[in-house]
Amino acid sequence: MTGFMSTLGLWMAVFFTFSIFSFLYKDNPLYKLSEQIFVGLSAAYWLVYTFFSMMMPNLIVKLSSDFKGNIILLIPATLGFMMLLRIFPKTQWFSRFPIAIMIGTSAGINMVRYTKSDLLSQVSATMINPFAAATTSAIIGNFLLIIGTICGVYFFYFSKKQEGMSAVPSKLGIWFLMISFGASFGYTVMARVSLLIGRLEFLLKDWLHIIK
Repeated sequence: MTGFMSTLGLWMAVFFTFSIFSFLYKDNPLYKLSEQIFVGLSAAYWLVYTFFSMMMPNLIVKLSSDFKGNIILLIPATLGFMMLLRIFPKTQWFSRFPIAIMIGTSAGINMVRYTKSDLLSQVSATMINPFAAATTSAIIGNFLLIIGTICGVYFFYFSKKQEGMSAVPSKLGIWFLMISFGASFGYTVMARVSLLIGRLEFLLKDWLHIIK
């Protein structure tokens, strides 16, 4: 029975792999079927994972062991239940309250966190001594970092028309930004190619046994 299930799982994986690859030709029912099954399985998996890894230990277990000591947990439990009322048209307005609380608290918490990580840390990372590096290439890299940061920020200065000599830093900023975007896009392409290699390895190794 175990061997049959393994073989069935292998052929199902092959079927869904080719169904996803079929989108390279054109949109078709097999691709839509595979896409919807993937989304449904992902949603079901995260639902079960969230229930048993978060709700069970943090809510149900604590309330069952010490209800009076953890009675405050009924507040988030009630808010979570109110969010589920969005499923029904007549009671969906109840979900606006927990959604508003969640968005407000998330915005307040993330504002402090992102200010530190995306603003202060980035600004402090550019405040360097370019000659403190040990090698010539590192010194050149530090200068490029400083110049690229200043020119990139200057590109977004729209209070004055950029013309003549004042347009030079803006044009340099465009070049630095394009290089940065190109590097990010290249990294994304490499990540997608690695996924493709994984699928091809599965087909050639686990299915066809062409490679070892």
